[in-house]
Amino acid sequence: MDFKSNIEIENLPSHIAVIMDGNGRWAKGKGASRIFGHKNAIKAVREVTEGCAELGVKYLTLYAFSTENWSRPQKEVNGLMQLLVYTIKNEINTLQKNNVKLQAIGDLSALPSNCQGELEEAMNQTKQNSGLTLTLALSYSGRWEIIEAVKSVAKTVAQGELSIDEIDNEIFRSHLVSSAIPDPELLIRTSGEMRISNFLLWQLAYTEIYITQKLWPDFRREDLQEAILAYQSRERRFGRISEQVN
Repeated sequence: MDFKSNIEIENLPSHIAVIMDGNGRWAKGKGASRIFGHKNAIKAVREVTEGCAELGVKYLTLYAFSTENWSRPQKEVNGLMQLLVYTIKNEINTLQKNNVKLQAIGDLSALPSNCQGELEEAMNQTKQNSGLTLTLALSYSGRWEIIEAVKSVAKTVAQGELSIDEIDNEIFRSHLVSSAIPDPELLIRTSGEMRISNFLLWQLAYTEIYITQKLWPDFRREDLQEAILAYQSRERRFGRISEQVN
C-alpha cells in the first residue's frame, strides 16, 4: 500500500517520539546475541530519520538508552556503548546530507568519555542544519528529568528569583532538559508492548500513541508513514468534546 501519497502534509505531527523496542527479541528469534539485534536496528534509525526529514517533520526523538538500561548485563551495556560511538561517527554524513541537526537529552555525564566526545563532535558538526532536529534520549528517564526539573525550580526559589506562587506549567516546563523541544504529538512504540517505559512522562500528557507489533530492526519508513496516517485519522480533543473541535 502506498501510505505516503495519502499523508496530509499540512497535518503532519511536528514532533514524533519513538520507543525503539524489540532488538533483543529480534536477535533471539534468529538465534543470535542481543547486541546483534542492536546492530541491525541502525537501519531502522536511518530509515525513520530520513523518512521524517523527507516528509518535513520538524522533530524526532528516539529513546536510545534509559537510565534503567544501565542495570542490564555489563557485556550488553559495553556493546551498546561501543555501537553508539561507531554509529554516531558513521552517520554524520547521512545527517548532513539530510540537513538534520543532532541533539541529546539525559544524564550524558554518565556515558563513557569516548561516547561523550563523539556525541559532542556530531552535535557541533550538525548544529547549523535547519531541517529535522533529531534528539537522542541517552541515559534518560522521565522521572529523572522531572526530579532534575524540581531541583532546578527549588534552587531558583531558594535564590529568591522565583516565588512558589509563580510556578505554573510553563515555568516548570522551562526547567526540563527537553524544554527546547515541543511536546510530541505522536508516540510510536514497536514490539507490541503497551507501556511508555518512563519516557517523556511530562510531555506525553496529550500525545497520540501508536503501537505496532513489528520489532524495531524490521521497522521501515513505510511503517512510519502508516503510523502518521493513523495519527491523522484521529480527533484530537484535548479535553473538549467533538462539537467544540469541529
